[in-house]
Amino acid sequence: MKITRISTMVVNARMRNWIFVKVETDQPGLYGWGEATLEWKTKTVTGAIEDISVLLIGQDPRRIEHLWQIMHRQYFWRSGISDMSAISGIDQALWDIKGKETGKPVCELLGGPVRDTLRFYDHLGGGNLEAIYKSAEPQEFADRTRQSLEAGFTAVKALPIPVSEMIESSTTLKHAARCVAAMREAAGDDVDIMLDLHARTTPAAAIQFGRLLEDYNLYWYEEPCWHEQVDGLVEVARALPFPIATGERLVGRWQFRELLEKRGCAIVQPDVSHCGGISEARRIAAMAETYQIAVACHNPVGPVATAASLHVGFAVPNYLIQEMVRNDVAWRNDVVVEPVLVKNGVATAPHAPGLGIEVNEKEAARHPYAPEVTMAYFHRDGSVADW
Repeated sequence: MKITRISTMVVNARMRNWIFVKVETDQPGLYGWGEATLEWKTKTVTGAIEDISVLLIGQDPRRIEHLWQIMHRQYFWRSGISDMSAISGIDQALWDIKGKETGKPVCELLGGPVRDTLRFYDHLGGGNLEAIYKSAEPQEFADRTRQSLEAGFTAVKALPIPVSEMIESSTTLKHAARCVAAMREAAGDDVDIMLDLHARTTPAAAIQFGRLLEDYNLYWYEEPCWHEQVDGLVEVARALPFPIATGERLVGRWQFRELLEKRGCAIVQPDVSHCGGISEARRIAAMAETYQIAVACHNPVGPVATAASLHVGFAVPNYLIQEMVRNDVAWRNDVVVEPVLVKNGVATAPHAPGLGIEVNEKEAARHPYAPEVTMAYFHRDGSVADW
């Protein structure tokens, strides 16, 4: 069996262009799908996929590890986030091919399911851009939390802290804390609440805010400062009583090493569309397991990435919970066949061969590439702030 073609299909979903990757073979009807979505880097990633494909045409797609090593090591320059996203999409598609060829779901090829069900968490508003990034008042947080509960979820994530200053004002922090309090009151104690700071804060500001939240029993506190500042993450983790989650912007196991060695978090969040695909997510998870650190794959992107993350979640013993977006665009599930089924906030182990999902190319073509909605933020004095 040989790879004959690697192509991309870009689908505009407002804030993101989903980059679906198709790897075709010389076996009639045998191909695989992956996803390499990287916000605001669409042309960079599609170009990287084209560059990498030169190395793979004519190769046997079943030699997944061998091909991963080729993609990562055969060019002189080591991969950053864009190239690793390209590798990730291709890697997922290779696993899809192998599963289809053997008639088994990918999680079976990874050793078989280690759990019966996998819990998912919802974003505020189901992942709608306005709900996630523009909710500002306690009542909005409460109402949108109830919407997640009505949809059957038992865990919800929100971004209550606005674009922050180096050291934040008491007024801003207390208002954000009231938003969290409204979520907890709406959810009750049986629902898990995660807060994402989007690395907008310094370690000092993250600690300031966190100390106001000690009574709300947070499930985790995500990206409290820049991922490059591992010592800063350690500082936050030591100062606050709830678990720290981070890792969505890290790629390859090497970038996770210092974070794990210094125990800068309790939950690592590799993204299957960025970190190096299913193959590398498994390796990162194994590293984390040696430190008794949990895994919860980052996944706010398209439906193919959700399917790929699902298989990792069922195959990894130290997996905690899975992120998904369900309400970013109304036609989300129309562009695929057999999207991941989440009922009452959980999914069961997949049984279809490969990733178990196909792209409806005719429907996907109705939403061609367009510039994504941009999110530019500035501090009160006009200086640039983190998104």
